[in-house]
Amino acid sequence: MALRVTLIQGGEIGHDLVPAVKRVLAEAGVSIEWDEHVAGFEAVKQGLPPLPAAMLDSVRRTGLALKTKLMPDPAKPRTNYNVELRRTLQLFATVRPLKNLRGLKARFSNVDMLVFREITEDLYAAIEHEIVPGVVQSLKIVTDKASRRFFEFAFRWALDAGRKLVTCVHKANILKMADGLFLEAFRDVARQYPQLQTKELIVDNCCMQMVSKPQQFDVLVMGNLYGDIVSDLGAGVVGGISATAGINVGDGIRCFECFHGAGRERVGVDRANPLPLLLPAADLLEGVGQKEAASRILQAMEHVLAETSVRTPDLGGTATTTAMTEAILRGLA
Repeated sequence: MALRVTLIQGGEIGHDLVPAVKRVLAEAGVSIEWDEHVAGFEAVKQGLPPLPAAMLDSVRRTGLALKTKLMPDPAKPRTNYNVELRRTLQLFATVRPLKNLRGLKARFSNVDMLVFREITEDLYAAIEHEIVPGVVQSLKIVTDKASRRFFEFAFRWALDAGRKLVTCVHKANILKMADGLFLEAFRDVARQYPQLQTKELIVDNCCMQMVSKPQQFDVLVMGNLYGDIVSDLGAGVVGGISATAGINVGDGIRCFECFHGAGRERVGVDRANPLPLLLPAADLLEGVGQKEAASRILQAMEHVLAETSVRTPDLGGTATTTAMTEAILRGLA
């Protein structure tokens, strides 16, 4: 039976990435019934709302989505459609796998960690107001209910993934009430998982350790703001945007996300690196139990990076998206 997946096209280089990923998955023997939709500024250009109801209904129905980055509307540069999508679908956590790809230059080797980020609260709740002219207050929201839901999810995932150590990243030494509540929820949930070791680490120390010895980390769990910073820092540690993707999770929904997005006028037509969308596609396959296909795709990607010179311009080469995709296809053979 074909796997049913909602494919969300965010526009610009997404138009080069999607055909590439479709070809690779088909060659890997994966049968997928795609329900394709546009979103973000790509939808606006077609006279649709940025988050079309049909797209949202499809994600809720299939429970699985693969999306390119939703590009912003130039008329509304401060509007982040990627964040709006997460909020509308009531997604509450992001999983960011951070692992070296063989052949991709990185500052460190032998890194293999998971960063879990709670995405409904914290300063990113964006509750702000101006008290008096020139004085703005932003509220950090932390609740016991959302924190426990997040930690229960993260601990279950860590256990199922065969992980050993879960580290909670916080700033409870300063934010004694907000991060203190978050930390207490972590401790309470951790007691239900005696199989896993736990550790607590202040966020600034975590960042220092990340760029000193990232190999020490296994699973990191944290709030919204720290998670945004640490996950991007981790991406830089393992090789940048080509080595990372995101899995956004809600009740009955998993949205596998590409973080790389840019205009074709800057990158060029058929010049985009296909890896940032191939990685979440492989994560999707692994998540639904098609681990052999996911492993074959990953190995083909690493073969191209490590044993050929076929690379797009952002990776130091001159190849087109099509040429790099065809090299990956040959690696699957």
